[in-house]
Amino acid sequence: MDIPFEEANELVKGFNTGCDNVPGHPRIRASHTDRVLEFLEDELCSADLEQIGPKLWWFSMHDRANISPLHRQHVKNRTIIVTEESRLHLVWYYDRIFIKPLPKYLLSHAFWKTFLSTNRNEKLNERKDRIRRAALGFLRTYYFLIKHESDFIIARENNIPLIPSGTTWDQFCAISSQFDRITDDDTNIRYQYGEIRLSRLNFYAPLLLGRSTYHRVVGQYRDYFKWFYAPVVFFFALTSLMLSAMQVGISVEEVMASRRGWLLWEVSRWFSVLSMLGTTLVVGVLAMVFMLKYAREWVYAFQSRRRKKRGRSVC
Repeated sequence: MDIPFEEANELVKGFNTGCDNVPGHPRIRASHTDRVLEFLEDELCSADLEQIGPKLWWFSMHDRANISPLHRQHVKNRTIIVTEESRLHLVWYYDRIFIKPLPKYLLSHAFWKTFLSTNRNEKLNERKDRIRRAALGFLRTYYFLIKHESDFIIARENNIPLIPSGTTWDQFCAISSQFDRITDDDTNIRYQYGEIRLSRLNFYAPLLLGRSTYHRVVGQYRDYFKWFYAPVVFFFALTSLMLSAMQVGISVEEVMASRRGWLLWEVSRWFSVLSMLGTTLVVGVLAMVFMLKYAREWVYAFQSRRRKKRGRSVC
């Protein structure tokens, strides 16, 4: 697929390569093809996600439709954070999700025809193909992000302007209704997946990308070390409880040796034993719950990947 919408439905009209700038970016002259393609690569392509593309099923369902509409993001209590980095588009972290606004140049039929369609220059075609696949995948995400008029209203809010101003609901429906025709074969591997969890990307970044994180969420040491407070306090509390129980047990043996306080000896002895057993049981149950949840996610990921491969083989 070269151009994902008809000229009659374009939202940015009158683009002229010879005398215009890139729509929405006055600093970029449209007459400089190499500069425009370099700009588009920076804007739309994500080298990191393309690099780990074969492993993206570790982080998310292999399903292009795994994208919640904007109103659903609010239902999930997620704050929509506007980003211009394509590598963060549809990446979510606890109570926030990053979304890249829909750029004007992707809504111009003439722009697609000039810079993203194939021509006789094979060297340029290879470069354009990478950009076009990223652009098609990016456009398709908006078919799922804005499915209802309420989503459209959210996208036009002043603090999160995700679509160009002046666009009406009917106009957006006319152009976005054609985005569903974009298949996985038309897009790069990143956009064959929907939302991706940032915590997992950060966890596997040292293994897959060779660096400490995919995207650093906190910039202050205080905020960074704050994440260690709870597990450290939990560990010391368990250790303190175990040591106290052992100390009680030793003291009980001393009482027994002096042959005084048999009732106190019985109560203290059993209390220390039960305290240690209870602590061990709590830790064991928590560890088991974690392993079960972790294993269930991997089982689901393998099943989803198997279904995806089976569906492709049938086609």
